[in-house]
Amino acid sequence: MDFGLDDKTALVTGAGGRIGSVDCEVLAEEGAEVIALDVDVSAAETIAEDVENAGGRAHAVECDLTDREAVAETVSAVEEETDGIDILINNAGLVDARDRVEEFDDEIWDRDVSVNLTGTYNVTRAVYPGMKDREWGRIINMSSMAGWYGGFGQASYSATKSALIGFGKTLALEGAQHGITSNVVAPSIVVGALADMDIEQLEQVDEHFARIAKATPMRRLGREEDVANLIAYFCSERADYITGQVVGVTGGVDLFSF
Repeated sequence: MDFGLDDKTALVTGAGGRIGSVDCEVLAEEGAEVIALDVDVSAAETIAEDVENAGGRAHAVECDLTDREAVAETVSAVEEETDGIDILINNAGLVDARDRVEEFDDEIWDRDVSVNLTGTYNVTRAVYPGMKDREWGRIINMSSMAGWYGGFGQASYSATKSALIGFGKTLALEGAQHGITSNVVAPSIVVGALADMDIEQLEQVDEHFARIAKATPMRRLGREEDVANLIAYFCSERADYITGQVVGVTGGVDLFSF
């Protein structure tokens, strides 16, 4: 489906990761010029090259989202080289910490708040004025099922992902009169090629993933494309009356069932 993004520029943070890279690919397929931003510039360059080899338009940008001054300078430079940033995909985040609250590492907590939440604030604050001036913008925050329901051993991750929901809704309220929509995507586990395995096969690879697949009404885990396709829709003109929403990409695992 043509989502009409041919004249749009999309900035994707955490572009070198599994979900971020597919976001870049799908947005480029829909015609957007993609700015692949990552603190790991080699990862950003890899996805930008992949997009261009597939016939799309992409540029790699290195930036540490926790450095507010660097973020502002990076966004300013991108806006000078393009017609402005029309789409912001706040995808960057860390999910590697796991421990009970009473044993949680304070430094890891501070790190995750700095990257997952404050980093998102930094880049959004830098991009937002341009969207407001042009009276058009799309902001997508990447939350998680853990942000809705909590996550055992994931204090920092679930807290920051929950905060992104509130931040996204605030952006929706403030941007509504300026042609800016803001929505939040909340996936369950996204596992790439493992999603193509049946449960019996998955049990041989990862018992934890297999348990989640069994509890999912669709009886499989998520793919990166499941997330990226929804994001592309939210970025389109077809979604211009949808804002402030939190949409799960879950296969139904969040549904109550007997």
